[in-house]
Amino acid sequence: MTKGKRNKMLLSLSIALTSFIAFNGNANAAVAAPRIAEQTSLEQGSEVKQARTSNEALQDWKNWVDDHAYSLNSIQPESFESKIASNKFEDLEMLKPLLHDKRIVFLGESSHGVAEFSLAKTRIIQFLHQEMGYNVLAFESGMGNVMNAQGKIDKQSAQQTMKDGIFGVWWSKETLPLFEYTKKTQSTEQPLMLAGFDIQQQGAFTDGGWLENNQLAKQFSEVENQLVDWTYSKDLKGYQKAKPSIIDVYKQVKSQIPLKEKELKAAYPSEPHITKLMERTLADRIRLAEEYVELSIQSNVDIEQNKYDSFFKTMEWRDQGMLENLLWLAEEIYPTEKFIVWAHNDHIRKAQSEVMGSPYALNLMGERLPDIYKKYSYVLGLYMASGENASNARETWSVLPPVKGSTEDILSSTKKPYTFIDLRNRQNERGNSWMFEPRISYSWGVIQESFVPRDQFDGILLIDKVSIPNYIE
Repeated sequence: MTKGKRNKMLLSLSIALTSFIAFNGNANAAVAAPRIAEQTSLEQGSEVKQARTSNEALQDWKNWVDDHAYSLNSIQPESFESKIASNKFEDLEMLKPLLHDKRIVFLGESSHGVAEFSLAKTRIIQFLHQEMGYNVLAFESGMGNVMNAQGKIDKQSAQQTMKDGIFGVWWSKETLPLFEYTKKTQSTEQPLMLAGFDIQQQGAFTDGGWLENNQLAKQFSEVENQLVDWTYSKDLKGYQKAKPSIIDVYKQVKSQIPLKEKELKAAYPSEPHITKLMERTLADRIRLAEEYVELSIQSNVDIEQNKYDSFFKTMEWRDQGMLENLLWLAEEIYPTEKFIVWAHNDHIRKAQSEVMGSPYALNLMGERLPDIYKKYSYVLGLYMASGENASNARETWSVLPPVKGSTEDILSSTKKPYTFIDLRNRQNERGNSWMFEPRISYSWGVIQESFVPRDQFDGILLIDKVSIPNYIE
């Protein structure tokens, strides 16, 4: 009998046995049929596919990234007078279908001390504002401080607005173009409005001149300084004695808001929501005095004994406050506007508590975001592959080389200076399985973390080489 006739006979027998099982329920035949089919397959010369090696998998992933990633032409902010020509943003057009139904775009960063992150985010903000109607920019900075900066934006320089509004970690020549752009948009039909959502203290947010009460304004200034000092203290009992008088001053100032609405509007003419924002900021100060400062003092005591639970509580308290403020801005102040949020990756990641190796593997703001907001948000994480970055204290250190198989290593395969990849709109397949399983990445360029990229971000922008900011004192 020839091989061909034998195979035909085996195949016919397999079909016959399968039919017999269907009509007679013969369990033995149910086992026999697959075995005969398997034997037929082997006799026909088919090969059993071997699992790929880690090197083969890595090459598959890099090949896929080469085919699916986008390269940005530039991260330099566009010059602006009244309008930026749309063709200046051709390399960002791929964002339009990804964001067309998204109300909030979160722009993260793995370090606050990277010049290129501020440049790239500024250019993306210009695109989102001008081309897609995102008219509110919310910073990981004090609500009252940014309120103050927005309220006086037409009265002062862009640099002063930057310094009044945001934390000093971003006071740089690379961030300044954003505030120059924002200032110029105020005279257009589509101004970019600045907002802050951080609840923690960031220095005095108002001079109190609008109170027209020198004694109360002086008391207000004093308690602002006292609150900072107590936050770094270890004297819990001392604070508990001082606390009622501090809270009383804040309540007195807050009670003046409805009586001084005209004066507030005159002091902050470019902030149309000044009364609501002032009330909210002072309510936050009262919450800080009532709850946060004691947590912070306990944290200061515990850290000396290498105990960190109380410190983690202060972080989660802060992030809960930031979330509440962001949602309040979105629902009460700008209910019909689309938002851009500027913050560290840790605050905006969608499952920060699941990040292995992070010193802050906690339930932070992004993870606490209500599901409806997650549905209509897009979280973009920024990472770096080489160069230098700075700590919040402006200490400089080198970015560690990417670990083989890390997110940075995989995205670096494009050999482009600025690589963007969308994660959200992907199904798990051979070439992109890397984004559906734990990968190594570096926070601050030196802290090794492991997380599932697609569980944390909707997209990633990798900047190949970075440098420290040119800080403005």
